Order: sequence, then structure tokens, then C-alpha cells
Amino acid sequence: MKDASESAAQIPLLASINADSQVHLIVGANPLAAARCTKSVQAGAKPVVVSPQSESLQYTLATHVENGTADWLRRKFKDDDLTTLGREEVDHVVDMVFVTLGGNHPLSSHISKLCRRLRIPVNVSDAPDLCTFSLLSTYTDGPLHIGITTSGRGCKLAARLKREISSTLPLNLGSAIDRLGTIRKRLWEEDFAAGLCDTGFDVDDDDATGQKHTFNNLVTEDDVNAAKTRRMRWLSQICEYWPLRKLAAINDSDIEKILQEYSSGTSKSTDVNGPRQPEKKGKIVLAGSGPGHPDLLTRATYNAIQSADIILADKLVPAPVLELIPRRTEVHIARKFPGNADQAQEEFLRMGLDALQKGRQVLRLKQGDPYLYGRGGEELEFFRAEGFTPVVLPGITSALSAPLFAEIPATHRGVSDQVLVCTGTGRKGAAPEPPTYVPTQTVVFLMALHRLSALVSSLTTLPEEESDQLSQTRTLWPKNTPCAIIERASCSDQRVIRSTLEHVCQAFEAEGSRPPGLLVVGASCHVLHEPKDQKWIVEEGFRDLDELRSTVEIPMINETA
Repeated sequence: MKDASESAAQIPLLASINADSQVHLIVGANPLAAARCTKSVQAGAKPVVVSPQSESLQYTLATHVENGTADWLRRKFKDDDLTTLGREEVDHVVDMVFVTLGGNHPLSSHISKLCRRLRIPVNVSDAPDLCTFSLLSTYTDGPLHIGITTSGRGCKLAARLKREISSTLPLNLGSAIDRLGTIRKRLWEEDFAAGLCDTGFDVDDDDATGQKHTFNNLVTEDDVNAAKTRRMRWLSQICEYWPLRKLAAINDSDIEKILQEYSSGTSKSTDVNGPRQPEKKGKIVLAGSGPGHPDLLTRATYNAIQSADIILADKLVPAPVLELIPRRTEVHIARKFPGNADQAQEEFLRMGLDALQKGRQVLRLKQGDPYLYGRGGEELEFFRAEGFTPVVLPGITSALSAPLFAEIPATHRGVSDQVLVCTGTGRKGAAPEPPTYVPTQTVVFLMALHRLSALVSSLTTLPEEESDQLSQTRTLWPKNTPCAIIERASCSDQRVIRSTLEHVCQAFEAEGSRPPGLLVVGASCHVLHEPKDQKWIVEEGFRDLDELRSTVEIPMINETA
């Protein structure tokens, strides 16, 4: 039972308006007026903006005026604008009015009263009591339009609700609605041509009507009328009972199967499960595994590891991450070594494509982030050209996280205000152009330790063959610039060598290599740690994440594939 207050509450009449060729009057030239103008143009209407010449037009408004999609009357509003600026077929009365001046402006109340008297729909910004209609926060996907209103009481909550609702809908639902509409039209046309129905055939009136009470009535062989309309009834069953994700996945091939299997005059199964599903199509995910520690995986990448049929992993993906892979999963580690990177990459591409063509789910697991010197863009282009567009999942890049774990703030007030990420090795092993010295810049060099000596030399000295002109365009790095080598960042065997450009090569030679690693250069390297009189210092180990795991109750992640 509803109480008296509920029954007395007013419920707005929500409607979808065909505004094609209408004239909408917009009073004001502020950003809200621009938004109203854009909405009108999108709906096929002709906006007329009334605003004095002294008021500057907002950028979007000015663009509409320049393009001819809107008119601008450079003057104040006049009462007879309501009855003289409209279409000839409606005696020049405007079809709709938007007042964007706010509820406190005296003109807002005046225009609202005039519009009500003339029965012209009017919307006044920030004044629900002066409006006869309001615009909804809308989500659009092809023919699908979802509108949310809080009746002027929810501030920006309507926009959030729109996002929340739309995020639960499957992708391509609008395209599926178009295809289902195509089916519906063809079924009706074919049945009408076959004499199975007449012009009074029971079609949906509009989106506001629900299913009739006879929707699931039993159909018997003696029911002639039901037999005639069985195809349309079957289509209604699909729309009602198929999961939305299945409906969204319907394609042109499915439509042809439906039309063939349920052709006029035949008596085939009306299984609401629809036509037989096509063979499973392979899927591929490109994912970054982060800097090293498994706790730094994104949850999306963890789920991809658990659900993959085959995993193609970079050789630098650390063992703790690889240990998360279920034993049932086929795993291949890239056979990359200096001079063989391109061949190993081609091998992985072929393996991935072969698995996809067999309908398998492929995970291309990379260290760090797929798009930061990870060939992720190249791999996406390759697989997309073969008909398999990858889902790309980000990873925490070592370029920013490794300095953090080494207690090096990449930016620090008064010391460093910018970060530059570079590769130490170009294509085919070539040496890239070294960056010029900027005192307030932190530079992170990836893939650089195998040619550390050459890199440091290029930063601090000019080759004899460089011309004077080049020497003037590139400032050399002082040899006393702080730097640090960070290896196996975030892992328990992390190592940090803190030094300067003058001594870092000697330190690296003395301490040996522990890949993967990177070089950080800049004054920020000595903000929190300074070697003082030492040429370099070495710091071993990193247990913070393991200790955090042992002291904090970590919720279990569902490992179901």
C-alpha cells in the first residue's frame, strides 16, 4: 500500500522528443548556453542565441555560429522573440526556450511566465520552479538512449548515476539493437507478403509498453493465429530472455541464420537459446607485470594470468610473478638475447597468432608497462591486422617505481621539476642521441646498463667529430652529477648503487651486474641519500612489501578462471 504522501508526489513525464527542424531559443552566451546549443544541434534543431554584442560568445557557441548551425542575435531579449523567430508552419512561434541566466535574474522569471502563457516549453537554469521541462543526463549508444533525472535535487548525482548504469551495459549494445530492429522489420515484411499478417499486426507501440499478459501463453497446433505470428513471438522471447551480453554479441551472420531457420511456412524449433553459437574466437591480452614484486601486479593482470590458455612471457618477468601461473597453463619464455631480439619477437608473434586462430586465450606478459619500451604498440598493430584486437592492461613501470623503491624522489621541490624517460639502446642496438643537461631534470635510462660506459661518456664529453655548432646546442652533464643504478627493483634482492657520473662505471664494474636494472641521473638522486666522501655506496635488499604482507591481513583473491 502507498501512503498519502507517496500517491500525491508528482512524477515527471519523461519523453523522447523529435526536435528535427525545430527552432530553439537560447537566452545567454555562457558555457551552459553552449551546452544547450550543442544539444539542440545534435537533436536536429536550429538554435537561435539571443545575447548582447557586448557579451563575448563562449568558444563552442562561436563555433556553431561560424559553422551556420546556430544563429546569433546580437541584442537583448524581446518579448516578441517568442512569436516571431519560429518556423512558418507553426506561425513563427519558437518550439522551445532555454534561459541560461540563472533563477535570480529578473529576465528568467519574466520569460518563464511568457512561455507558460504561450504554452512554449521552457527551461531555466538553476530554477526548477520556473521550468516546464528539464534535460536529462543522457547516455547514448546508437539507437539506445538512457536518461537520468533527479528532478533538480541531485546536483551532479544524475551524471554519476548515468555513468554507473552505463558501465554495467555490455559493449556494442546499440549495434545489436540496430540488428534486432533489422530482423524485426524483415520478419514482419516477409510474413505480411506471405499473407500471415495484415496491416493491423500486433507490433510494439513504443518503448513505454510492456509485454502483454499473453506473452508466455502456451501455443498449440490448433492455434492458427499464434502459428502465423510465431516468428515475431520468437523474436520477442529472444529480446526478453537472452542475456544482454549475448544480445550485444549478435552479428550479421547470426541474423541470416535466424532468418533462414525461422523462414515463413517452415516449422522449425523455436528454442529461445537462438541459433547454434559459432566456434569460440581467440582472445589476446597484452599486460604489464610491473617492476618485479608480485604484489605490484594489477588485479586485471592477475585475472588475465589465471584465465589464459597460453602465456608468452618476457624473459625478465621475475620468477615470483611466473609462480602465479596455474600449472595447467602453457607457458613460453621469450628467447631474447643480444642480437636475437627481433627473431625472438617474430617467434612470439607467430606463436600468439597460431593460438588465437585455434580459439585460445593468449596472454602476452611483459615486464613493466606494455607501451613503455615494451613494443606493445607494435604488437597491437600486428594482431589487430590479423583480426584479433588485444586488450591492453597497464603495468607499473620501473621508470617511476624503481626510483621510488630506492628512495629517490623523481621530482622534489627546489631540486627537480621534470622527469625524462629515455632508452639507453636504440633500434638494432644503435646508440640514441643523449639528452642535454637540465639542472632541474631527473633522467631515467632504461636498457642502458650493458653499455653504461658509452652512455656516460656521451653525456659528459663531446666526441671529436662533433662540430662546434652541435656543441652549442647540447649542454654536457657535469661529471659530479648524482646518479644511481637500481637493479631488481621491489624484489627482495634489490640493489642500489649510489654514485656520480664520474665514478658510476667503476662502481658497476666492481660490483657486477644483477639484471634487470636501470640508471637514474640527476640532483634528486642525492636528496634523501648522499654518499658524502665515498665514490659510491651499495645498498642490498628490499623487504618492505614482504613485511607489509606479513603484518596486514591480505584479502584472498578469487583464483577461479
